[in-house]
Amino acid sequence: MTEYRTFRNADPPQVLKLWNDSQLGRGAARPQSVEAFESAVFAQHNFDRQGFIITADGDEIVGFVHAGFAPRSGTSQVDPSVGIICAIVVHPKFRRQGIGRELMSRAIAYLRERGAVRILAGESPGLDPFYFGLYGGCRPSGFLKTDPAAEPFLSALGFTSQEEHTVYQRDLRLTRDPISFRTMKLRRVTQLEFTDQPTDPTWWWFANHGMADSLQCLLTDRDQHRYATVTVVGLDHYVGTWEERAIGLLDIDVAQAYRGQGYGQTLVIEVVRKMKQEMITRAEMHVPATNTPAHRIATASGFQAVDTGVVYRLGE
Repeated sequence: MTEYRTFRNADPPQVLKLWNDSQLGRGAARPQSVEAFESAVFAQHNFDRQGFIITADGDEIVGFVHAGFAPRSGTSQVDPSVGIICAIVVHPKFRRQGIGRELMSRAIAYLRERGAVRILAGESPGLDPFYFGLYGGCRPSGFLKTDPAAEPFLSALGFTSQEEHTVYQRDLRLTRDPISFRTMKLRRVTQLEFTDQPTDPTWWWFANHGMADSLQCLLTDRDQHRYATVTVVGLDHYVGTWEERAIGLLDIDVAQAYRGQGYGQTLVIEVVRKMKQEMITRAEMHVPATNTPAHRIATASGFQAVDTGVVYRLGE
């Protein structure tokens, strides 16, 4: 008999097994131990067991939905007015039985009861309280289009597309670094520097990047003048999905005075060159559909679009 209940401390091993057995597609990592879920989900200080709703068939967990909240700007608290459906998983043998719909109904009720006036399905940069390094690739960026069941399921529940993010990848084994006179010139007058964290990390940074294997990469000159920065994260949990070692490039930022002059492309190319030396074979980056300069940096640096993440919003 199917039972719906909230999270219990003994659940993580079965949650891990369900996740790895549920054919979630190229965007889902396949971690080998519950520690991955502990660090990215259950150990987060804003985790609420009431928002992690489970479907059990006897003693077997066959589905779950996880609802959370956006951060409140400038604080270490959440904003209960913005609710997020962070993940929903139903084992293939138990699909098309109404379980997913019932899980979503309970998750939405949970968010509404705690004050949510805007409900999103799919995490996105800055609105990603959980699953960093476990879903989406280098970061959660909505539900991926390579999961064909996501859009019709959410549409049937009244969700509509709110924003899209292009997923870019570059196979470092097969592609050469793009070369131009501009990037050759910039390489001669700049250098890469690495730090463990940003100058002023926020609590949200520690909750996401701080829990992952990450580096801050800076493009500077010999006088330490900073032109551009990017965060590099290791994607170790994706070895089982992609069968290769990969890294993600996040939050590329070019100083205002130097935008459109090739510094962003030079930074990405130099970081990728460095990662090749560490036997990394794939790099990924996500770009919001509205960020035209970042799309140019990605394509100019040899990346190709492989997927699209969509964030949905529940209709009023």
